[in-house]
Amino acid sequence: MISVDNVSKSFGDNQVLHGVSMQVRKGEAVALIGPSGSGKSTLLRCINGLVVPENGTIL
Repeated sequence: MISVDNVSKSFGDNQVLHGVSMQVRKGEAVALIGPSGSGKSTLLRCINGLVVPENGTIL
């Protein structure tokens, strides 16, 4: 299971993720959808450990 709890990330004055929380259980398929610049790639990079979130936890 992947657990994301209250994750936040900013780049300068631009807050990309603000208090994101979600859980994905083994076997579930999830789609992240949204407009350009909404933080989809940043969230995936945080989950993969490529970007360190400023707040929150990822397990």
